[in-house]
Amino acid sequence: MTWLEKLNNWIGYNREYEAQRLAELVAIPPDERLVRFADFIDSETDFKPSKANMFFGQFWDTFKKPPKERNYVQKLDLCILIYSLLSFLVKTLDNSNVSNAYVSGMKEDLHLYGQERNLFTTFFNVGSIIGAVPSQMILNRIRPSVWIPSCEVSWSIMVMVIASTKGAKLIYVMRFLMGITEAVAYPGFALVLGSWYRPDELAKRMTIYDGAWAIANMFSGYIQAGVYTSMNGLGGLAGWRWLFIIDGLIGLPIAILGYFAIPDFPINTRVKWMSQTQRDYSVIRMAEVGRKPPRKLTPKRLGQMMKSWRPYGFIWPYILFNICDTSSYWNLWLKSLNIYTVQQINLIPTAGYACGLVSGYLIANLSDRAGKRFPFLMLAVFFNFLGNLLLAIWNIPFGVKMFAFFLPEIGYPLWGLMLTWSAETFQDDTELRGLVVALGGTLSSAMGAWFPLVAFPTPQAPDYKLGYKLVTGLIVLEALGIVFFLIMSKRELKTRGKVLNKFGLAVDIEDYTDNGTDVMSLEMDNDEGGTRNYRSKGEDFEVTVKDVVAYEKT
Repeated sequence: MTWLEKLNNWIGYNREYEAQRLAELVAIPPDERLVRFADFIDSETDFKPSKANMFFGQFWDTFKKPPKERNYVQKLDLCILIYSLLSFLVKTLDNSNVSNAYVSGMKEDLHLYGQERNLFTTFFNVGSIIGAVPSQMILNRIRPSVWIPSCEVSWSIMVMVIASTKGAKLIYVMRFLMGITEAVAYPGFALVLGSWYRPDELAKRMTIYDGAWAIANMFSGYIQAGVYTSMNGLGGLAGWRWLFIIDGLIGLPIAILGYFAIPDFPINTRVKWMSQTQRDYSVIRMAEVGRKPPRKLTPKRLGQMMKSWRPYGFIWPYILFNICDTSSYWNLWLKSLNIYTVQQINLIPTAGYACGLVSGYLIANLSDRAGKRFPFLMLAVFFNFLGNLLLAIWNIPFGVKMFAFFLPEIGYPLWGLMLTWSAETFQDDTELRGLVVALGGTLSSAMGAWFPLVAFPTPQAPDYKLGYKLVTGLIVLEALGIVFFLIMSKRELKTRGKVLNKFGLAVDIEDYTDNGTDVMSLEMDNDEGGTRNYRSKGEDFEVTVKDVVAYEKT
């Protein structure tokens, strides 16, 4: 084996081996699976959790699971969920601290009295525009366990470089490069998480991962307040400079841990914290859900993706929610009041982020338990709409205005639920799942590069003439986008000849399984009612003749 082949085996994939392995594992009969994976599959069908586990299971699903399945999912949580949360927390902390540093001395020290604050965001967004989609294309060639940590190491170093700046120009350069390297993180981890968890598990975990944004913003406020109080002037450095140094030092060890913690995908994982039997079981587990493994992304497949409704149905509400985030303008209003200290200006918004964490968990938990996404997405949109509507009015009592800044934070769970919904609706195409999030982020960044300059120009702060009014109208369009996504996903269920499996997810007829039994071993009969009946291990279900004929033609 040449050094090039060895390098490819370390950083890349072997698609032929993966396809062969998938076929062999899926072909294992159900009875044999119970024996082969006895350490992970609970054979006792009459399992009943204790009263205590039932109570705690209302808040976290693993408590209600049978012992072996519970241990398996807890291991995934410990290694995948916790690491992705830490990584995204560090990324968001690095990104959000520019705003905190700006109101904590950087503006005065660097004489930033123009549009520099918005331009810091603009340069970062330009970098994200350039880096997001290529990064997802790279993930089709290079493993997430190699590419994502390498980018994390790079951006941690760049954050510390900002501490040495003497003007805005170096910050522009670093923010641009950070945008390129950070672009892989959000869609990359969403792709990995969506490849390991079942529908009753995914929304909570995706929302907790997405909630790292709120946690990072909370920590950012506390860290900045602590740094400003205890380290300002230490070693001759201003407190806001120490903030960037500390952020980088936090990020580096977490980035290095990623080389060992990120498991890639079930079909090709090689992490040491899983045995070979656990890896095989992971493939079977996701096959039963209907989640397809990654495949080689060709120009033909890419063209087919872009001709369908799918990218546009997801991107429409995703972009609008992204650019309608007005949380970063809260501290500018607080500063304009001239009644709060620097520490208070940084700390007060953290209460809003805390509300976002609580509402995010509660809404996602209810969504998982109900097995539905749409109504809970609309609930999140309502909070965003009401908060920005009040801010658009602006001339309202102080308490109402403070409440208005809280409301959009309560509606923040929309992102996590959208990621979950897309992961389930597009579960037949792993590459599409990653690309729609990346493309949505790219277009969001493209709009974010100029939208704040037009809607929220810094000299008008905090009473913007257009900003909150425009955002309120865009949120209405966002709600319409979610309705469109629902309609098209239901239409696709019929037009593409799909059926719903036991998880309530759409799968091709040949992939329908009932405890591992293939639906195509069935008897089929036409009836006068325009349906065709199927039987699988005594379970009857039916789809329209039109759908079956469409399937048979393929």
